[in-house]
Amino acid sequence: MKNALLCLMALGASVGIGAAQAPLSPPVQAWLAVQTNLQTWSADFTQTRTLQSLTEPLTATGHVWFAAPQRFRWELGRPPETIAVCSGTDLMLIYPRLKRVERIPLGGNQSGPWGEALTMLEAGFPRSEAALRSRYDVQSQTVTNQLCKLVLVPKSAAARRIMPRMEIDFDTKDYLLRGTEIQFADGSTLRNDFEHIVLNPKLDEALFSPQIPAEYKVVEPTVTR
Repeated sequence: MKNALLCLMALGASVGIGAAQAPLSPPVQAWLAVQTNLQTWSADFTQTRTLQSLTEPLTATGHVWFAAPQRFRWELGRPPETIAVCSGTDLMLIYPRLKRVERIPLGGNQSGPWGEALTMLEAGFPRSEAALRSRYDVQSQTVTNQLCKLVLVPKSAAARRIMPRMEIDFDTKDYLLRGTEIQFADGSTLRNDFEHIVLNPKLDEALFSPQIPAEYKVVEPTVTR
């Protein structure tokens, strides 16, 4: 379950700590303005996981779809080894090889650090500066070779215990998401680099409500704080 959630949170980290909440730079303001016209989005991605216990990073490829305001589908691996689908009301983690599905409700009084982390999914495509600042403190915002690097720190203490720092990279020419990176409390990192991006594609609704084969086992893991 954890790996798929990390994958999702990496996209959610799309949007670092400024003691006085410095004004957003013109590129970041322009990026936020573009988000208001974004309804759907899809891309291929390369995921890189670095761990202190490994000398070489772990890499995998996949595809992601997004539909505003908070629906996602990640397929990690080719063919997919893990499929993570967020419908807005629940999260399904599908493991085709194991014929297993983990269903996690997102509404109501859900608690636990993963519940806090999943609220970050919307941050990848914020609709306004207020929406961004309501969940994050901006640590830095720099532009190098047409790429803006925005570093954020979650305001939620529970979220910071999992991921103290996040980064989003977007192109300052077309304002499309190019990469995200999360730093975890143990010093490990998870990075996604996006390519073959399609803005506002027509998406099949079935992407976000997959049919589960009868032979799959469906479980609801207990989430505790």
